Amino acid sequence: MKGCMLLILFFTCNVLRAQSDFIILKKGSKTIRTYFQGSNIEFMTTTGIYRNGLINKIKHDSIYLQEFLVRQVMTTLGFYVIDTAGSFRYIYHYNQVKSIGREQKNFNWKGSGAALLGGGTLLTLASGISYLADKDKFSPSLMAASAGLALAGYFMGKGGKGIVIGKKNYKLLYMSLSN
Repeated sequence: MKGCMLLILFFTCNVLRAQSDFIILKKGSKTIRTYFQGSNIEFMTTTGIYRNGLINKIKHDSIYLQEFLVRQVMTTLGFYVIDTAGSFRYIYHYNQVKSIGREQKNFNWKGSGAALLGGGTLLTLASGISYLADKDKFSPSLMAASAGLALAGYFMGKGGKGIVIGKKNYKLLYMSLSN
């Protein structure tokens, strides 16, 4: 009986020691997501670096991240397989996280917005040159439509940055469970 009690006490101490720190993403007082050791995270740093990887551990306000380099490799039979070519380890302080989440999910709004902005601006300039060169062939409706497309492209290009920390009451909290 004493041996069994000693064994239970030993395993309980090991389980309590195995707990690691974690990070909480909150909006106001509501918890949006919790990041633990072993979970996947993708974020943009304050210096503009995009990371997508596995959290090895969270300790002393830092995220220990492992990012895998995955490549498509052709086999000798002529078909492709996905192979892990290597991995990289990074350490970031949790305050270095600028935004969490993907920049684009399915449709690239930023790229489409940039194309609309460029095309709309080019058509507006061409309409202005047409007005200066020959006022009879000038179309004010074409100029208004192209300016509208450029404006729509500008607003489309601004979106898709993920959850930006500090905006709309989003905050990242570090929770320490170690002594």
